Amino acid sequence: MKVDLRSNRDFLSGLMFILVGTAAIFIARDYPFGSTLRMGPGYFPIVLGGILVLFGIYIMAQGVLKPEKVKGSSWSLRALVLLPVSAVVFGVLIESAGFIPALVALTFLSAAAGREFRLVEVLLLTLVLTAGSVGLFIYGLELPYPLLKGL
Repeated sequence: MKVDLRSNRDFLSGLMFILVGTAAIFIARDYPFGSTLRMGPGYFPIVLGGILVLFGIYIMAQGVLKPEKVKGSSWSLRALVLLPVSAVVFGVLIESAGFIPALVALTFLSAAAGREFRLVEVLLLTLVLTAGSVGLFIYGLELPYPLLKGL
C-alpha cells in the first residue's frame, strides 16, 4: 500500500502541529524555565510546544496507518490575505483606538474573508462578540485595555 503524504490529511495536520510546537520551543529556549511550583516565562510555551509535538507525532502516525485524502483543496486567496491582515489591524487598533473598534474591525475583516458575507449577520455577530468579549476580558479578567481610546 502506497501512501501519498502530500495529500494525506492527518499527516499534514500532524506536521503542522509539530512545526508550531517546535517553533514555540525554539522561541522560548532562552526564557527562564523555572519549576512546576515556580514557573518561569519559558515554562508554558516549552511545555505546550512539547505537547503539540507529541500530539503531532500521534496524528501523523494515524495518517500513515489510515490514510485519508485532503478534500476540497482549493485555496482562497482572499482568506489568505484578509485573515492575517485582520490580526495585524486588531493589534494596531487596540493600541490606537481601543478594544471595541479593534474587535469590530477584526470581526468585519475576518467575515469578509469568507465567501458568504451577509451584512446583517456580520453586524449581529459583531455585536454579540464585542459584548461578550468586553464582558469577559475587560470586566471579567480586568484586562487594562480602554474600551475606546480617549474615554
